[in-house]
Formats: sequence, structure tokens, C-alpha cells
Amino acid sequence: MNRYSVVCIVIAAIAFAGCGQQKRDGEPRILVFSKTAGFRHSSIETGAKAIMKMGEEKGFTVDTTENSAVFNDDSLKKYSAIIFLNTTGDILDASQEASFERYIQAGGGFFGVHSATDTEYDWKWYGKLVGAYFLSHPQIQDARLVRHATPDFPELDSLPQEWKHSDEWYNFREVPSHVNVLVNIDEASYEGGSNGENHPMVWYHEYDGGRAFFMGMGHREESYALPAIQKLLYSGIQYAIGDNRELDYSRARTLLPPDEDRFSKVVLGRGLDEPTELTILPDNNILIAERKGGLKYYDAQSKTLKEIARLEVYHHTDVPNVNVEMGFMGIQADPDYENNHWVYAYYSPLEGPSVDRLSRFKFQDGKWDMESEQVILDVATTRDICCHTGGSIAFDAQGNLYLSTGDNSTPFDEPAVDGKKPPYNSHGFAPLDDRPGLEQYDGRRAPGNSNDLRGKVLRIKVQEDGSYTIPEGNLFEPGNEKARPEIYVMGNRNPYRISVDQKTGFLYWGEVGPDARGDSLATRGPRGYDEVNQARAAGNFGWPYFIADNQAYWQYDYSTGESQFQFNPEHPVNNSRNNTGLKELPPAQPAFIWYPYDESKHFPIVGSGGRTAMAGPVYYPESYPEATRLPEYYKGKLFIYEWIRNWIMVVTMDEQGDLMRIEPFMEGTKFFSINDMEIGPDGRIYFVEYGTGWFTQNENSSLSVIEYNGGNRPPVAELSIENTSGQTPLTVSLDAGESSDPDGDALQYTWIINEKEVTTTSEPEWTTELKEPGQYSLSVKISDGKGETAASQPYTVVAGNNRPEVSIRFEGNSQYYFKNKPVRYSVSVTDAEDGSLGEKSIDAGQVLVQKDYLTSPDKAATTLGHQQFANPALEAQAVMSNLDCAACHKTDEVSVGPSFMQVSQKYKGQDNAVDYLAGKIISGGSGVWGEVSMPAHPTLASKDAKTIATWIKSLSGEKTGPASLPAQGSFVPSNEFKLTDQGMVALFASYTDKSASGSLALTGNSTVYLRSPFLPAPDAATLEGLTKGEHEGKSFALVGGNTGSLAYEKVDLTGVAKVRIHYAVLGENKEGWTIRLEAGNAGTIAEGVIGRGETPMKPQSTVLTIKESGMIENLRVSIQNNQGEVVQLALSGFEWMPE
Repeated sequence: MNRYSVVCIVIAAIAFAGCGQQKRDGEPRILVFSKTAGFRHSSIETGAKAIMKMGEEKGFTVDTTENSAVFNDDSLKKYSAIIFLNTTGDILDASQEASFERYIQAGGGFFGVHSATDTEYDWKWYGKLVGAYFLSHPQIQDARLVRHATPDFPELDSLPQEWKHSDEWYNFREVPSHVNVLVNIDEASYEGGSNGENHPMVWYHEYDGGRAFFMGMGHREESYALPAIQKLLYSGIQYAIGDNRELDYSRARTLLPPDEDRFSKVVLGRGLDEPTELTILPDNNILIAERKGGLKYYDAQSKTLKEIARLEVYHHTDVPNVNVEMGFMGIQADPDYENNHWVYAYYSPLEGPSVDRLSRFKFQDGKWDMESEQVILDVATTRDICCHTGGSIAFDAQGNLYLSTGDNSTPFDEPAVDGKKPPYNSHGFAPLDDRPGLEQYDGRRAPGNSNDLRGKVLRIKVQEDGSYTIPEGNLFEPGNEKARPEIYVMGNRNPYRISVDQKTGFLYWGEVGPDARGDSLATRGPRGYDEVNQARAAGNFGWPYFIADNQAYWQYDYSTGESQFQFNPEHPVNNSRNNTGLKELPPAQPAFIWYPYDESKHFPIVGSGGRTAMAGPVYYPESYPEATRLPEYYKGKLFIYEWIRNWIMVVTMDEQGDLMRIEPFMEGTKFFSINDMEIGPDGRIYFVEYGTGWFTQNENSSLSVIEYNGGNRPPVAELSIENTSGQTPLTVSLDAGESSDPDGDALQYTWIINEKEVTTTSEPEWTTELKEPGQYSLSVKISDGKGETAASQPYTVVAGNNRPEVSIRFEGNSQYYFKNKPVRYSVSVTDAEDGSLGEKSIDAGQVLVQKDYLTSPDKAATTLGHQQFANPALEAQAVMSNLDCAACHKTDEVSVGPSFMQVSQKYKGQDNAVDYLAGKIISGGSGVWGEVSMPAHPTLASKDAKTIATWIKSLSGEKTGPASLPAQGSFVPSNEFKLTDQGMVALFASYTDKSASGSLALTGNSTVYLRSPFLPAPDAATLEGLTKGEHEGKSFALVGGNTGSLAYEKVDLTGVAKVRIHYAVLGENKEGWTIRLEAGNAGTIAEGVIGRGETPMKPQSTVLTIKESGMIENLRVSIQNNQGEVVQLALSGFEWMPE
């Protein structure tokens, strides 16, 4: 068959497939989607109106939305085309992204306008659909556009071949090569272009079953009224609509992700001591290596976790200020473990030469045979220094063993000598100091050295006798005295956890990167990044010469501070005097994923903060039992995780292994520094958590498994109660209306009082009457009728007593403190039985009042008020309800043991009584109160024992809490606290009543805050024409055009006379910006010009007088650029200044 015949058949097949989709009834319907998660263009509304007017004139229906919930199959399938109108940032979740992919694959159309290319950087499928990703832009200016004639768009023939247009011209990260270009921009006609001669601005193409059109213009509101832009808009909409046929979802390949509530984290065992790596045996039993040498064994049948062996390892040094990371670093069972019972370990032997050792041991019938050790490979190391060990072991499908090793280099600055710090240091950049005696500060001696096994991933084939051979395809052939043949990947800093795709053979690892927080591109190199890497073949991954996407470091002279030259990723050269290997190295490979401490521009979904990247397995459901495996959605996806940021992500790749999407996994689940992750033979994912502390055994260090529920899910129980205290008979209304069932099942509600089921209803509301005084526990259990139940948290209700009402009032400003102005306060207490503080029936001395200072608003939720305000009786009884105290003790009566009141009186006035009593509660004892022994409670936490002891001591009337402020008083914040820019003064007040007959005493409390007198610009309730940003830890709102506005709700300006506006100009503005503060009906309360002729990129401030004071319900701040040329303004916030 000739090629012409084949082409004809293919065309005929495509035509037939197209004819199979019926044309839609009626006129086309399109969706204009304009959600923003970054900069918001003021032209969005103008553009939407222009498209709606066009629809009325041209005969198509337009829906507009910023609600991403519309991105589901049922909603999207009614649209002939979807327009992303100046969208920005991460605007769709994983499920919504999948639905949009399915829409395009089913034959849908897409039209992206302007900043649609500044959208969804983590979703590479979308990047290919829209065509390119935004890189940068110069200021708004005129430029020459050149149209390319095409018969596909005859309506554009009326446009001139060339014309001028003013807009914000985007440079793209890569010029798209897979699209058809309609309009180019001539970079010679304007300033700031960086894509060269072929700089497209309008294009179209077919993609993944659908159609896509992009127009780079559209930043300015004025553009949408121009004939040329309107013709391009209409052409793009027509192309996206196509023949207006019904979608064919049988063509959709993308699967929808399972709901998060189908997954759960189940803890199998706790008490691990610095777990490093785990391996899962064929019978689902698990071995866990611990850094200090312990080997833990989890028995899947008995569900027990215990230590079965301990390797003698080097894991500590007496050298000051050095934390050793070595020890028992890795473990992995042999692929043929069922037959040979070999388990591999990578550890640092305590005795002998300074090496990290790969050995294997026999493990059978729960016993680890130390005498069976076969030493496979030693890696020479330097000890008594920090850091970077690697230490992960993995096998590929051919049985080749992979071992990761760290660079064994010190990332910190060289220490002072004779009290003098070296004048030139690494400062978190690549350590490249090869001067004699400083070898540990030279990264080139190991990861950049082809003749050193450190800073590598090794690949070998272990033989039956414990020797090994070199598989074909390693980086260096055997026989080269300058290069070790074991090396598969070189140029690694700390490849801490690795995995091998069992289908493709691709190697994955997390690379823990250096600490530099900012770029020094002209002298040292890029800031630090962590990486997730993919090696499809052997290669050099760059460290310490390159990082991230091959960003280069400088050769640096540590004696003179001279930056000599930048390394070349195409031809890296190791010219260190510590190099024992090749001078010319293989070309450097860029990272697969990379991210700094700050938010990543390339992968924003990974977040910001500390970083320790880890690579988990690639998942293939078909390899595991159907009953316990993960769903088909995860086929071929890579699991990655973060030790510091405590997340798990799933990476989708195409058939070649190229990254397509990163999405969160179990985002609502709390993890505690996952240190290793493996798939069991049952298809479940098992992992160990290191816990929250460093170099220590942590209470939250555990072995856990991820369970997937593909069937009926349990309901979610929620309960609210209106009144939790009052006189008897007390009517209590319970409401479980917020309870839900993820599968939509009808629910039954069983109402429980004091752990006894009272009644079951089909309605979520229930009312009961408590007739007798006392403390009651009320809860609800809900059932879905299919065997699944859920119970709410119980409420404690006290009948026979009313809870006191406590409030705090400030004189003057109720929102802000001023550092040198007195804060005047008064506390009000009212109790139904005791009276009130104002009537003096309540003794002011019984009211606890305290002040504190919180350094940031984030700490308000965890303020120290908990211990002071919680009712000691309720807290103690909550703890004792799980113990046997009630069997021997009563509050006022003697029982088997003394009454709690007797104990309180015995120890009254003793300073150490709480600690002593807490100790006795835990340890037990006898002889103090007679012959009867007090049982021990060895598992009781010390803090819980102290809660009981504190309550007991309080019964004799002795105060055990902190000293109190007066119920009415004042203080000057600057005299009391070390104030911060974002700090808050907190005032606490509580009162515990005298209780009523037969009932518990109750505590009422109140907490109020006064904020620092600074209102951050990014905290505005709404921003128009501004986008939030951050630079060197400082947040701001960026005015990107000529106008912008911010709106705040409820701002108290009582006592405020002036406002200091903090900002920075990003370019020269001779006329400045007019800024106005408007207070609803009161009009303008402050107005002035800022930024006129000021130096760009420097913090500035301007003081304006406030004309109005008092509580302002709605404060609006408007900004107007006073010159024609757009210059950006970074607005930090508003500092209120008192009278």
C-alpha cells in the first residue's frame, strides 16, 4: 500500500469520526471563565462585556463565571467552547483539571486571552493546550504586529498585514513550536522583547482531541473596543466552537481522581527512633532501619512492632556543633527474598575504617542473622563532620541494585580561626573551596569527582557469592582508572530517597539542596533549590556546578573573593586540586522538578518554607490485588513527598515520562516528616514518619499505611448544642444537621446521654430535658443504613448551674494598640447565681485577668489562655474518666481512700505539691493514708497527672495559677512587651462561679486582641487592579496598571490622627500616584500624592492627615497613576498614627 493510500484512509477515518458527533441543537453556548489566583486585570469585566455583546450580535450564548466548581463533566459538556479570560495562577483543583482535560479530549474548544499563559504552571498539559507559559513583560507600549494570511481564517483578511497596537507584551518561557502562528510581534518595534525574531502573539492548533486558540493582547480595557481585537476575538471564538458538535466522551482518556475521603492514614506502630528506610517482605511483614542502629520488625499477622536486632553503627561525634547524619541509613529486601532470604543494609560500621558499608544479611522466621553478613561494597567517607549521607537502596525489574550516597560535604560557612571569620565563605552557595586542609568544604572532591563514590547513585548486579558485576549502560565503562564503573548518576548533593519505575526503568530521587535564600547571579550563582530528579539513562546531574534547570555557579577564589568564571553545563570541568577523577565531565542534566524556599514560579503548588524533597514509587495498579490496590487513576503516576512541608504529591507523566501535572494527595491529612515510602505486595502504600524533633526519638514517629476505600464510605458526624449549662430542668437542643454522607445515603441519628443510647430518629434535630443537677455527656451516632457509622465528639453539659458571662471593654480604639499610649480596659462579669462584678456580689479578687503579647496573628489561635481559663474540675474529670480514681476517691467524702479535699488540705501551702502529687499518681504508693495501696498509672502523661494534681490542690481554696491584673486598669504596651510589626496585645479574663447545689462549678472567659497599628495592603477584603506578592519575606500588593483599589471592612480609626503609607516604586514616576482613603458616606478622609520622583526599588513612606475618626464600616483605598506611562507600585500597607 502506498503512502498516498494510507493518508487517504486516515483522512477518511477522521472525517467519519467527526460525522459521528451530532451537531448541537440551537445556537452555540460558550463559557467565559475569569478566575484569578494572582494578578487581577481590571480589563476582565470589560472583556466579558465585549464578548457578551458579540454573542448577542453574532448568535451565540455567553455564560460568565469565576467559580471553578463548574469544571465537572455534567456542566462542561453543554459548552461549545471555554474562554480563559485573563486568568492567573492555580485556579483548578485536580478533579477540575481532569474534567477540563476530558472536555478537550471529547472534542471541546478552548480560547485563551492574554494572561491565560500566566495560569496553571504545575499543569503541563494545560501549558501545551494554551501553547506557552508567561515569562516576563516590559512596560505597556506600542509595537508592530505582523499578520500571517491563512485560508482557515478568511475573516481576518480585512486586517492590515501590519499594524501598531499598544499592550502589555508577554515574553514566553519557550516559543511554541507546535502551534500555527497567525500574528507575530516585531521585537525591533518596542523595548523589552526576549523571544527573538519568531515571537508569536496569536496562534491556534488542535490538541488532544480538541481545539485551542490564543491571543496575547487584552491587558488594557481599551483594547476590547478596537476593531482588530474584536475580529481576533471573534475568529478565536469561531475556531474554538468549530462545527458546534456534541462532545463524544468515549474519546476521553483522562480519569477523574478519587475523592480524598476515600483515603485514610492508619498508624500501625509508634515509638520508632529516627527511622530511615523500610522494606516490605512478600508476606507483608516489614523491616525498618533506625539511624542509631535499631532494626524494627512489624508482624502483619499479630500487628506488633518490636526491635529484633541492633547494628553497631557510628551515629554520634563529640566534635562540638556537629550533628552526625550517618548510622543505619538504608534497608531493602532482595527481589528474590522468598527463595534466598537476603536483606541489604547500608550502614556506618562503628569499628574499622571510615566507610559507609553496603552489606546483606539473612533474615528468616523473624530472626536477623548477624553472622551471615556479606560485605558488598564500601564507600570511603570523612567522619566527625556534617552532612549528607544518601543511603537509599532500590532494585529495578532486572534485579540491578541502586544505592544513593551523599556528598559528605559541609554546607555551612567555614568557622572562625583565632576569633576571626574568613572574609570569603560559601554562604549557602555551592561549596567550592579546594584550599589544603579544607577538603570538607569542596563539593568537587566527591559528587563532581568521577573517581569517588560519594554524591552518586550507584548501580551494580550482586552475584550469589556477594561479589558484583557492572550492568551495561552505567555512566563510565570498566577499566578507566579515572572513573568508577559503579556510577550510574553523578553530581548529587544528598539523594536521600530513591525509587525505580519497574516498567520503564527510570530512576527517581529527591535531591536535598543548599541553603542560599537569594540569587547572586553575578558573583556566586543561583539560590538554593531542592530537586526531584528523573534519570532515563545514566548521567551527570550537575552538583556542585549546577542546580535546578542547570543554573550555573561561579568558580570562586576563597582567598581573594574573585568570581572567575561560570561553569558551562554543556562542558563541565572539575579543576579542583582535590579531584582524583576526570577533568572533563559528562554534560549536566536539568532537574525534573525544582523549588526554592520561597514560592516557586515554575511549580507553585509545592508551596514555600523549609524543604527536603523525597521521591517515592511509581504506581501500577495491575501489579497488585484488586481488593487492596489503589484505583486505576494512579497508573503510571509518581508519588513524591516532602519531609519538612509534610505533603504528598502525585506526578502525572506522559508516555515519554515528561511531566504533565502535579497534584496534592491526601491534602487534609497531617503527616510528621515522612522518611520513606514503599508499596507493599498488597498494593497499599506504607511509610515511616520521622516525627517533629531532630536527632531524637519522637512520640509521633510511626509506621503507617494508606488505606483506600473504593466502596461505601462512612458518614461524617457533626453536632452542635445551643445551651451547655443552666438551671434544672434544663432543656437542651441538639442539632446534627451539618452531618453528611459522602455517598448521599439517608442517615439515622442515635442520641446518646452518658454513653447510653436514648433514642433513634430520622431527623437531625432532637431535644431533651435534664431534670437532675450534674454533669452530662451528650453525643450522636449516625448510621448510613449500609453498615457504616460515625460518632460525634461528645459535649459536656452541666445542669443546675449557669455559666458566667465575661466580657472585656476597651476605652478608645477597640482594634489597635499604640506603643506609647495607655491601653485602658475594664472587665465585666455576670453570673445568674452569683450576681455581678458591677454589683460587687462577685469579688474582683476571684476574677483572673492576664495580658500577653503574640508576635504574629498566626499565634492567636494557640494563645496561652488555655490553662488559665479552662475549668480545672472539668479538665481533671476528663482525664480521670479514663482512670480508676473514682473507685477509691470522692471529692468531699472518704471512700476506700481519702477524699480529694483531704488531700488538698494536707498539702496546702507546699510549693512542690503539684509535682509531688503528679508523681504519686503516676508511680502509685502506700502508707501515707493507711494500708490500702494507691495503684500506679505508668502510661499517664505527666501533663495529665499535673492537671489532676492542680485541681486537687485548688480545692482547699489555694490559688495555683498565675497572678492576676485588676479587673479594671491600664498599661502601656511598650513598657510591657517587645513589640513587633505584626504583633498583637492579648487580654484574657475568666471567672469560675461558686457552683450550685449538686452541680459543678463553671468557668466563663473572654479573650480580646489589639493589633499592631499597621494594616497590610495584601490583607484587603477585595483588591481590584492589584495582585499580591512577596519579596525577601515582605508581602505587598502590586499596582500593575494605572488604577487600583483596596477595600477593608470594619476599621477602627478612633484616636487616629495620621496615616503613614508604606510603599516602593518600581520605576521612575515624575507625577506620582494620587491615593485616597474613603469612608463610605463620609467620603474622602485622607488624600495625597505618593511616589513622585522617588528612587525606584527602595522602601518609601508618606504621611497623610486623617480627617475623620471612629469605626469605619467600609474603608476603600483608591490609587491613580498621574502620568500616562504605566509604572508599577508596590504597596506594603498603612500605619495608623495616634493623636
